[in-house]
Amino acid sequence: MPDMHNIPEQVNEAKLRFGIVGTAPALIAAVERALKVAPIDLSVLVTGESGTGKEFFPKIIHQYSHRKHSKYIAVNCGAIPEGTIDSELFGHEKGAFTGAVATRKGYFEEADGGTIFLDEVAELPLTTQARLLRVLENGEFIKVGSSTVQKTNVRIVAATNVDMARAVADGRFREDLFYRLSTVSIIVPPLRDRGNDINLLARKFAADFAQKYRMPPVTLTDDAKRLLRAYRWPGNVRELKNVIDQVALFDAGENIDADMISAHLPRNVDYVPAVAKPEASYGRERDMLFGMILSLQHELQSLRERLDEVDRHHDSDLTSNASKTRDVISVNFKDDTPARSTSIVNIDETPVTYNDPQATLEETEKQTIHDALTRNGGRRKETARQLNISERTLYRKIKQFGLE
Repeated sequence: MPDMHNIPEQVNEAKLRFGIVGTAPALIAAVERALKVAPIDLSVLVTGESGTGKEFFPKIIHQYSHRKHSKYIAVNCGAIPEGTIDSELFGHEKGAFTGAVATRKGYFEEADGGTIFLDEVAELPLTTQARLLRVLENGEFIKVGSSTVQKTNVRIVAATNVDMARAVADGRFREDLFYRLSTVSIIVPPLRDRGNDINLLARKFAADFAQKYRMPPVTLTDDAKRLLRAYRWPGNVRELKNVIDQVALFDAGENIDADMISAHLPRNVDYVPAVAKPEASYGRERDMLFGMILSLQHELQSLRERLDEVDRHHDSDLTSNASKTRDVISVNFKDDTPARSTSIVNIDETPVTYNDPQATLEETEKQTIHDALTRNGGRRKETARQLNISERTLYRKIKQFGLE
């Protein structure tokens, strides 16, 4: 991992200027790329997951270009209604549509000589994409309701969290516009791939919060730092800031451990791996609930099989009664082991009881997983979906029970 001494001086200067925290190689490479393309008037496409900080890069490009003294306008394309976005970008003439009481300049006219940042560019309607392509090709645009061609000299930097290749293949984005926008591409890494940057950011957010609201600062224990690095951060830097702000508020002045961090994270096993603390109870609780569900499923399957047996082998009177039954299933737990008794109650409330040998929770889970894998031909993804558990949990159970 690079340190401050190995990072180019201009990159450190840009990071300090725009408040960018981190030394992850992919982040440093992205900043370097932005600085190299800044003096050259090329269109740039910034890609990355939501919340990674893509908005910093068009600012870097603008401030390190010859346009830095001209206007910089950021436009969130996903926040403007489809019916008004052409007017917002290119302007309109008086009377062009209902409510157009005066002629209005659009962003491309306002930013002449400067830079326009089109955030969420993949959300643009196809008709607007055609207008944007014309601006990129020859700097021309026409206001809504006008027939006069106008010229503008703007640099366009766009950003998206959408898979643009798929959007083009699906017909949601013009291929020619995609190639025009992505003359140079900058990829912003997700937070989960930035290693120790997570802890650096957490420390900064905690300090900023304490200073801004004049509250006692928090400190993070080693196990809290390990948890922060293990979590996948689907919301990236934005989500990390949200979590740290909550911790800094509700646990002000405390020494924050992993359990205190966990209280502010989603309870989704697909996102949060097991914490390396033997005393934590979350894994055991999940396993117990999982076992209870599998046990109930197994009970229901056993009941169905017994009903079929009754229909095939008992006399006509019992068969007649069985055809009118309703099921009552009770599962009793003692010391985490299901003691199972199944009753079939007919319409005149006369119980017919079947005693089934007790099965341990582990045996029940193993058999249910084995049966599901067999039904799905060993396809683990489909098996996990049918059992309503994550693939990670299924893999762990397969290994635990020796079902590879």
